[in-house]
Amino acid sequence: MLGIQHSGRIGVPVGLLAAVLMLAPGATVQAQDEREAAENRGHDAELDSEHLFGFTEGSDIGAPGERELLSETTGRFGKRTGTYQALDSELQLKLPLTESFRIAPGLAFSGHRISGVPELPSRTSGSLDSAFLDTRNRLLNRRSAPFGLTLRVVPFVSRVDELTGQGVSGYGTRIGLLADREIVPGKLIGAINVEYGFATARQLASGAVERGSGLEVSGALAYQVQPGLFLGGEVRYARAYEGLRLERLSGEAVYLGPTIYHAFSDRAWASLAWSYQVSGHAVGEAGPRDLVSFERHQFRLRVGYSF
Repeated sequence: MLGIQHSGRIGVPVGLLAAVLMLAPGATVQAQDEREAAENRGHDAELDSEHLFGFTEGSDIGAPGERELLSETTGRFGKRTGTYQALDSELQLKLPLTESFRIAPGLAFSGHRISGVPELPSRTSGSLDSAFLDTRNRLLNRRSAPFGLTLRVVPFVSRVDELTGQGVSGYGTRIGLLADREIVPGKLIGAINVEYGFATARQLASGAVERGSGLEVSGALAYQVQPGLFLGGEVRYARAYEGLRLERLSGEAVYLGPTIYHAFSDRAWASLAWSYQVSGHAVGEAGPRDLVSFERHQFRLRVGYSF
């Protein structure tokens, strides 16, 4: 799917979360008062929302002068039949340049183990996948606005087809809006992401050119059960298309799963999310799920260290 596989219809959980994020005016005033109280206690300054939620991300980008090394591993498992296992590992360096702008160059590696999956060649392989530049522009700071909002743009070049593991020469971009809000300051926080991605790839073996795009909407909640430990859950709705401009729908999938985040110290943290495809549909295929463009299970492990 040209590196945009997991980037219309928004499910009820996301709609409810949107309503919570945009509370009624009276509740907004109360939440702002609580936020100010939390700031006075020093709690709000310590809470970094970016990786509290799993696949969904918060609007925080760090402060100028901070540097953070991030390792991110994403696993995708399960098709209709056969064996399908794909593992993607990214390493990136986050460099906030101002209070509202950050860049993060990175490299990605991938591995595939495919056997007995219809229309996919059997293979076991692993190699350098892609290079990318994650740029983020914070439009609203949740510490001074009713909610946080960040624009994310990630151009990339790729050497491996995300779905098949075959060699390609490709490039594309992912564009996302990341919104979050502290519902109970310092304790409960919610986030909504909307992401669109597109890519073009030329197969090295055949010379064939493929173009694809994708759209994903996700929502998540995270609750601090003890200092530095957040438990939560998220729901994601993804659509895959042929063509660069969401032209011909290939399939859709809804994922649901738990999340956990733990800060080991002021500098080190880790988060883990697991998602299961609860419903979906592949165009032209029978069955209650889309196991052509998407997988049955997905997980994401992140580990970060600031210095």
